[in-house]
Amino acid sequence: MVRDCSGEVWFLLDLGHDYCCAEPEINAMSNQTLPLDDALYDYLLSVSLRESPVLAALREETAHMEMANMQIAPEQGQFMAFLLKAIGAKRYLEVGTFTGYSALVCALALPGDGEVYALDVSEEWTAVARRYWEEAGVAGRIHLELGDAAATLARLEASDAGTFDFVFIDADKTGYAGYIESALTLLRTGGLIAIDNVLRDGNVIDPDVSDDDTCAIREVNEALLSDDRVDLSMVPIGDGLTLARKRSMARDLQPA
Repeated sequence: MVRDCSGEVWFLLDLGHDYCCAEPEINAMSNQTLPLDDALYDYLLSVSLRESPVLAALREETAHMEMANMQIAPEQGQFMAFLLKAIGAKRYLEVGTFTGYSALVCALALPGDGEVYALDVSEEWTAVARRYWEEAGVAGRIHLELGDAAATLARLEASDAGTFDFVFIDADKTGYAGYIESALTLLRTGGLIAIDNVLRDGNVIDPDVSDDDTCAIREVNEALLSDDRVDLSMVPIGDGLTLARKRSMARDLQPA
């Protein structure tokens, strides 16, 4: 019997001097996403979160607001920033800004000539965002658009189609289907859409829940599954985040 540095116990069988390793006593592998209790979530953050002081301060201030549950999780923000860097993004657009954490974490991930377009309806919430954008030194690269998101997107579609690298959608759920269509127009080929709250705290599978927002999310989830304009992955981070990559129809749909 041999115990390795991980603590696993292996049994060595002497079969004419050829040693065989039996299965360890404890199998820590999983073929399903691991649920996170508070202790494991805290560990995840402790060994992976690289949150700047200004981001942490914004998150702390937002946590005391009445609508604090609208704030994205810090690991989700870091994941989105990672994706921006991975695809070499320079132009980022979000529908739904709240107090500005997502816009800030993404602005900090972009190169010096990068641009952020932040769409929201609340002067009160985005006033908080503006303070932290200024403190972080990125306010000059963030274009805040207050007003009806659909109208703003239509204007951008007329002038900036195919020029964005990443679109984050985290606003009114009944508007998601339209926002996704606009995002597909605004994105370059290979660009990403990130769609938030696609699990609705588990309500998407509860037959007794039939509010407009949950029904809209169910419809979006089902529609994206069969949408051949995008590559698709739903990630169980935060309240569920769907990633959709805009395909080049001529190239990505060719038979293998």
